[in-house]
Amino acid sequence: MDRGRATRSRRGTVSRRSTAQRRGIAIGVTVATVAGLAAVTWPALAGEDPPRSEPTPAGPARQLVDALRRDLSLTEAQARARLDREQWARGTTQRLRTELGAGYGGTWLAADGNQLMVAVTDQAAAARVRAAGAEPKLVTRNARQLDTVKASLDRIADDATPDVAGWYVDVSNNRVVVRAQPGTEAAVRRFVQASGAPANAVEVVASAEAPVPLIDVRGGDPYVIDDRSRCSIGFSVVGGFVTAGHCGAPGATTSSPDGVAQGVVSASSFPGDDWGVVETNDDWVPQPVVNDFDGGTIAVAGGQEAPVGSSICRFGATTGARCGVVEALNATVVYPEGTVTGLTRTNVCAEPGDSGGSWMSGDQAQGVTSGGSGDCTVGGITFFQPLTEILEVNQLTLVTTANGPTAPPADPPATTDPPATTEPPAATEPPAATEPPAATEPPGATEPPSPPPGSECAEHKALKAATLGAGRRQVQPAGRYFRAGHGRQVGCLDGPSGANFDLVLQRWSRGGWRTVAVSAGPTADEQISYRGSAGFYRYRVESRRGSGTYTLGFSLR
Repeated sequence: MDRGRATRSRRGTVSRRSTAQRRGIAIGVTVATVAGLAAVTWPALAGEDPPRSEPTPAGPARQLVDALRRDLSLTEAQARARLDREQWARGTTQRLRTELGAGYGGTWLAADGNQLMVAVTDQAAAARVRAAGAEPKLVTRNARQLDTVKASLDRIADDATPDVAGWYVDVSNNRVVVRAQPGTEAAVRRFVQASGAPANAVEVVASAEAPVPLIDVRGGDPYVIDDRSRCSIGFSVVGGFVTAGHCGAPGATTSSPDGVAQGVVSASSFPGDDWGVVETNDDWVPQPVVNDFDGGTIAVAGGQEAPVGSSICRFGATTGARCGVVEALNATVVYPEGTVTGLTRTNVCAEPGDSGGSWMSGDQAQGVTSGGSGDCTVGGITFFQPLTEILEVNQLTLVTTANGPTAPPADPPATTDPPATTEPPAATEPPAATEPPAATEPPGATEPPSPPPGSECAEHKALKAATLGAGRRQVQPAGRYFRAGHGRQVGCLDGPSGANFDLVLQRWSRGGWRTVAVSAGPTADEQISYRGSAGFYRYRVESRRGSGTYTLGFSLR
């Protein structure tokens, strides 16, 4: 997606709209998934009775329990005990953060989900942590100091190369972690040094992660932006819903997959952040639920933030419900489109089409899907934009069971005593991602492969042959990039007869890939000639019609 930084905008008028205005055509938006291939209940026809949600049972929703059993290898009793423990941990974390002040260094749950750990900088704070039923850990840096270290990196985010996947605060180890492509650690350490961050507060870790926004323009998702791309609804707010910012810029129109007008994107921010707000029309009534795609819904009771180590579940139209644990808060991610900061990192998988979908910990709304690395076949990591920031920046009100149009009676307040711990097995780790190929050197560094007989691109020193499916796109060389000096770059695409392929040249600039040249003729044979400065470049081959094998040749002249 070749888009500049979206402009933040506030949306103070939407929250003041009367709910009564929306009741002429019944049934509202329900959001993202548990196990199906849609994420929205669409407006009923005039005169029809709206479907009614089943009463919310006591305790966690069955769908959450089942998903935790599957993805964390727990029994039902262990899953329910963990959710109870995490409900207590959320409240305890909020209270200790306020009470400890400068002595607070962050909280996290141990791998088994039982023990709440709290980083503290002095013994007095440690005593208060023990009194609250948690376990203290003495550290040298408090939470504010860690955020300051991370902010030093955020300030030079535009200088990051494609070898940097992102960075985040690792509260359990009292440091900031920067993830770098294998073999590039030394260069990334120089990037860290340039930020001015203390060397002993930052660790560079080799990682094959290559996060990209999980937007799918091929269809099958719950709402449509400008009749082109599709994403998932996150959570209902008064007057509309929240979603991912990379799904659409302010002014974009939204509709249901079958063409029913829905609303307009009133605010979005991407990159920098990854949130979007859609103001719906009067045919849509926001409901305090997430669609479970099993004939019912999951109630949203609030938006209390879950600490590191908590179990969490993601709901997206492509892959349904997937669960894991929170690994870090306030993470920075370097996407191809630019750097996004303030995200939450998890070990939950996701795939294109899940963008914008809901994240829940117990019955508490957490955020909307931003992007990630890997998939739900081999495993992966996924980041989400926290809900709290979206609500605060845009002055929005989350629709919950307490204030929604069909709110059930309030549950009694939870006890402040921690529930008894259990001994569940450790959460399983996702399979390791395969290492990507190393970045290629400028054309001419290696012997080119033999081109197909009669290829028009055979004169180029660097050749790549591949097969592209209809409607798909590929990045060359080999999914990575190359370094080129100042001069004229020439690219040649020789594609299959009867197909229509486009050729795009992109340059890494200000933390993202920017398109600098495009050849988009009516066939699959394209030519690019571009004179530019030294830097990192890549080609992208896109199918507008048809499929087949192509040859890409490129040179610097």
